[in-house]
Amino acid sequence: MTTGFADVRETEPAPGRSLPLVVEPAYAGFDLVKWAADNRPALHRRLARHGGILFRGFTAGSVEVFHHFITAASGEPLPYLERSSPRREVEGNVYTSTEHPANEAIFLHNEQSYNLTWPLRIFFHCTVAPAAGGATPVADCRRVYQRISARTRDRFAERGYRYVRNFGTGFGLGWREAFQTDDRATVERYCEANGIEHRWLGGERLSTAQVRAAVHQHPESGETTWFNHVTFFHVSTLDPVLSRAMLSLGRDRLPNNTYYGDGTEIEPEVLDELRAAYRAETVVFPWREGDILMLDNMLTAHGREPFTPPRRILVGMAQPVRTTP
Repeated sequence: MTTGFADVRETEPAPGRSLPLVVEPAYAGFDLVKWAADNRPALHRRLARHGGILFRGFTAGSVEVFHHFITAASGEPLPYLERSSPRREVEGNVYTSTEHPANEAIFLHNEQSYNLTWPLRIFFHCTVAPAAGGATPVADCRRVYQRISARTRDRFAERGYRYVRNFGTGFGLGWREAFQTDDRATVERYCEANGIEHRWLGGERLSTAQVRAAVHQHPESGETTWFNHVTFFHVSTLDPVLSRAMLSLGRDRLPNNTYYGDGTEIEPEVLDELRAAYRAETVVFPWREGDILMLDNMLTAHGREPFTPPRRILVGMAQPVRTTP
């Protein structure tokens, strides 16, 4: 029997904010997985409106419940391909959110927006709440897009952006971890199938480049959204001390950097404008053990605050979307 949204409590975000919608059980013993399966269309409509839903009070923190909830809400969890962040698989395409050092912030981004195939949905599950800090900030990318000047939006809509990676320089992931293989021919086939330029430079060094769109239309609603890694992967978004140190080694050794699609440099003032747009739309909430956060990955960006351990947040992705280069 379908319970519907009458059997959960919904709390709207603060005035002027779209996310996250908070959903809590109306009674003890509520079966979140069955409810999600029975109410998937209504759940997706709310997700489209808010961009993110925080399910609170349904579980004390369970990998099994999390995996089943992803499947019920959006289909089987997806593997993490073309990796840019160190993480470990916990169970059945459920991963640690990142192994990035606890004392460093992670800027807002949309998961795998640099791929030709990306997840439409991304889910987070708190199994151990942070001792301090450690929130997962979110921002509505429709609103980010509206904050960006028409000139900047048009420039990226026309040119796209170019994402350049350098593996084997001693910084960032190696190509074996990023592509999950030890076979260079497998890497080459993947790159050729996914619109990625690639050059082996000797030893373990590999350079790749891919041109991607910065502005997208949502495949279900048709809404325009700022969906890309332009800001996240640009060297100037790093901590200023680290950014200067990396640049002193030469741009050909940067593990990640972005440019306009034609390869020209993105102006510092444009990057400042983009970072300001994200920050103006950032919403932060504290994690509680058992929380499950469901995001529309194309409508909502996410990041991570520095934290004091312990903290354990799991992540899963679902519903692949494929585009052309």
